[in-house]
Amino acid sequence: MATEPFEIADLAALLAGRVQPGSALLVGVTGSVAAGKSTLVAALAAALAPTHRTEIVATDGFLRANADLDAAGLTLRKGWPDSYDAAAMVAVLRQLRSGSALVPGYSHVIYDVDPALARSVGPADVVLVEGLGLAAAAEALDVLVYLDAAEADLEDWFTQRFMRLWHAAADDPSSFYARFRGLSEADAAVLARSVWININLPNLRDHILPVRAIADIVIAKAADHSLRLL
Repeated sequence: MATEPFEIADLAALLAGRVQPGSALLVGVTGSVAAGKSTLVAALAAALAPTHRTEIVATDGFLRANADLDAAGLTLRKGWPDSYDAAAMVAVLRQLRSGSALVPGYSHVIYDVDPALARSVGPADVVLVEGLGLAAAAEALDVLVYLDAAEADLEDWFTQRFMRLWHAAADDPSSFYARFRGLSEADAAVLARSVWININLPNLRDHILPVRAIADIVIAKAADHSLRLL
């Protein structure tokens, strides 16, 4: 597949050209767990900020609370489509198109929705919506961007992130990852890869990758984190 060099500034300019006065441009950015969606969106927001009011909304905030997932037997399907409150996500996006909205927040430290992180967002010229679960909200978006990467790279990046959180939990007993501190570093890495293989990889293949086919823009990320526009 042919590719061309990718520059954040070029994407920012493309999106800026689609902004209409009085209506926020809703841009979804999705892709696998650990693909680097948050990093991409932060860079894009920085590029847009000098000329446009830009807000970032993470779909993690629309995950059902852990207690609800437990009750529904979905604990091991967090991040899968049925673990999100899709109706709430769409409702908030529609509010953001013409004004402001209260957006729920999620903590990767406690691994759960955190009411203390809810915040008022907007009004904005551009709202960057990053995360999983966007297939159900595609109709509410103006532009959908898919960040693609090889499965092997995604597994490595996920494991690296898991281990960073595992190490940080040594000084934070409130962290979700503190429960794994009894494991050796090697065993923690084995656990991380098991989580990837049994939860995240099936989600990627069955639910996330199909979104690539309906994306307006597909960006490929290589093992060295360089980006190419497909």
